[in-house]
Amino acid sequence: MGTPPMKQTPSANTAVAEALPQFGGRGFQRGNMLGANFGSALEALWANRLRSLLTSLGIFIGVAAVIAALTLTQGASAFINGRISSLGTNTIIISPGSANSRGAFGASGTTQSLTVSDMQALAHISHVTGVSPVISLSAQVIYGHQNWNTRIQGVSTAFQSIQSWDLAEGKWFSNSDDLSGRPVALLGQTVMHSLFDASGADPIGQQLRVRDQIFTIVGVLQSKGGSFGQDDVVFVPFAAALTRLKNSTYVDQIQVQVDSSDNVNTVQQGLTTILERRHRIPVGSPDDFQSISSSQLLQTAQQFSQTLTFLLVGIAAISLTVGGIGIMNIMIVSVTERTREIGIRMSIGARRSDIRNQFLIEALTLSLVGGIIGMILGLLIGFGITKLVSLPFIVSVNSILTPFLVSAAIGVVFGLYPAVRASRLDPIVALRTE
Repeated sequence: MGTPPMKQTPSANTAVAEALPQFGGRGFQRGNMLGANFGSALEALWANRLRSLLTSLGIFIGVAAVIAALTLTQGASAFINGRISSLGTNTIIISPGSANSRGAFGASGTTQSLTVSDMQALAHISHVTGVSPVISLSAQVIYGHQNWNTRIQGVSTAFQSIQSWDLAEGKWFSNSDDLSGRPVALLGQTVMHSLFDASGADPIGQQLRVRDQIFTIVGVLQSKGGSFGQDDVVFVPFAAALTRLKNSTYVDQIQVQVDSSDNVNTVQQGLTTILERRHRIPVGSPDDFQSISSSQLLQTAQQFSQTLTFLLVGIAAISLTVGGIGIMNIMIVSVTERTREIGIRMSIGARRSDIRNQFLIEALTLSLVGGIIGMILGLLIGFGITKLVSLPFIVSVNSILTPFLVSAAIGVVFGLYPAVRASRLDPIVALRTE
């Protein structure tokens, strides 16, 4: 009688042999290692697709916020730049009140300091081709049974060329209208549509009531885009506004047109000297007015847009960081769950670099998928917001490249530690892990 065979217990080699058909054909032929790693990564992510989707959620929300912020700020910057450029490069705006502590242009102060005689004195400076005082007030305008709250501005005839206003119909008021204070008015497109669309009447020659004063409409202005209310305005002769609507010895603003952009700085220095002398401002004391050229205003607007962009992108970056931490967390969990698989792969020939690359590819794939979804979502949000507020929708190369670069960086940075941790596992210890 022979000796019965001894019962063998499962060993690491047995586990490897049993697992070889499952893992041996996927990834360890040296000639196609990168493709095999990519395929293995996709299989692992698809096997846990719900978890993968939730993990990439933080990434695509952050990327969408970045893209929407860039689109919005680029649209706002383009609109502001276009609005300021419409003034030309040879316009100087003078407002009452001193500049702030940093010398930046801001809102006018409460102190009124500019007068009609100041405006008349500035008209005699060399290279000045046009000067217009501006009186601003808000009021309700009424035509028939229609009424509209809008901005009324009293200006001179030179204001048309300074601000580059074109007429859709009618004419601008004349010098004699301005000097005599004749009650005539020009309507912006927003006001015209609000008052006359219901009746379909031609605005030219119609009577418009502003407060308790009657003005005759002599012209309708062409649209400048409608955003932020530049078409929501009524222009009247300066003298008429001064005597009929706002009885004041001061003006709210003076706009100066220079013959050439090369002479703007010279004129700005000259008008500063004249106003300081007229207002008896001692040397070294702060001025009671502030002057800024259109080029300076454009520079200030660009700085503001840049600051706003940094702020919005910085806030969105917090979401991206949280998403990256989520990727790191889920990859560490994945390494722990697949410790035995890692040991089997190493025992049948996978190098540590192969294991590291596989987990890096998984993290990178999660980030890139989130980045692509976030890019599409961000562009849709940006398009909706810009159209809602009537801003131009601008998509730059940076807006397209940003999600891919940011997503790839997050995948590499936050996936590196779990990948290295997986590659450093002892294959013998990994094979014994249940």
